Amino acid sequence: MEETNLNQTIRCIVKLGGAAVTCKNELEKINEENLETVSSQLRQAMNLCSFSDKVIGMDWSKRDGVSDISSSLADSGDQCQFTVDFSRFVVVHGAGSFGHFQASKSGVHKGGLNQPLVKAGFVATRISVTTLNLEIVRALAREGIPSIGMPPYSCGWSTSERNVASADLSGVAKAIDSGFIPVLHGDAVLDDSLGCTILSGDVIIRHLAEHLRPEYVVFLTDVLGVYDRPPTDPNAVLLREIAVDEDGKWSVVKPTPQSMNKQVEITVAAHDTTGGMVTKISEAALIAKLGIDVYIVKAATSHSLKALKGELRQNIPDDWLGTVIRFSSWTWRNLLHVRSKALLIPDLFDTSLNFVSKLWDAIREHGENVLWERVVWHPRHVPRNSMVS
Repeated sequence: MEETNLNQTIRCIVKLGGAAVTCKNELEKINEENLETVSSQLRQAMNLCSFSDKVIGMDWSKRDGVSDISSSLADSGDQCQFTVDFSRFVVVHGAGSFGHFQASKSGVHKGGLNQPLVKAGFVATRISVTTLNLEIVRALAREGIPSIGMPPYSCGWSTSERNVASADLSGVAKAIDSGFIPVLHGDAVLDDSLGCTILSGDVIIRHLAEHLRPEYVVFLTDVLGVYDRPPTDPNAVLLREIAVDEDGKWSVVKPTPQSMNKQVEITVAAHDTTGGMVTKISEAALIAKLGIDVYIVKAATSHSLKALKGELRQNIPDDWLGTVIRFSSWTWRNLLHVRSKALLIPDLFDTSLNFVSKLWDAIREHGENVLWERVVWHPRHVPRNSMVS
């Protein structure tokens, strides 16, 4: 597997859930309204030039309902007025109502490429998912996002026993460094032991997170987040925060301590060959173990826009609806906290005691001195576990 070299760090990897941008119970039907809103929110989150809302539409091909393909070029004379500077994002989307039907009917996810039906299904699945990929790339392009479709099969991804065996990420890295937004997707790929299988977008995003190390990851779904049971159940409770420990086990932190280590009931659609929410939580937990916060949130909402913009990294408002999955290591989180504080101090690499004093003063909690402080704390008595009455 190739080493990935990037000139700059990645800001965010976004998983665009298939159910969020397609009508999952209608074969190969896109949810146009959601896709348009999601594309607009991605532009707002990526846009580094907040002073300009003008964009250069980049879809110059004919499409249904638009007779003049040159309409995207109208009024583009003064290019300095347009937004072209975007922060470094990667988009990965699921298949939704594209690809799952073809894969499940032919058994592509089970392997057996030597069987005629499986081979035919492999071709049919790839036709379907790459069709969706093109439509998503075009939707992003219409928002002025310089997106490039990068199907995993065509970019050298393969598996062994359904685990990623090879992935040439050099193309992804070059696209990012050239100012493009790579758009990958769940795909039918070759498998060393099974012959073929389905590589899910959730597995792809975890692999990308391991190698690209984004600042945060956002999963956009068709529900508010992760629930303790199917969200159609009237008693379903939204799990606001999930903690992942060092051995990969996860537990519920919010809404109540009583929910911790509670078994979460999850259902998967019969035609979903990638594991649905089960895979999503498992892969998100592995990403969180890397020290990368993961947000699972409903697409095309004000909550998703906050997550995409990175507004939740310092503080999560009480009115934000979604699920955050975080690494629970106290040491790791506090080291990151100390690092952010230390970077604000001049003479960062000064190793003197004076610097240590400055660092401690920067990270400690400050409060007003009390009248009796010198009675309890003085040079000859510094209590640590004493009872103060």
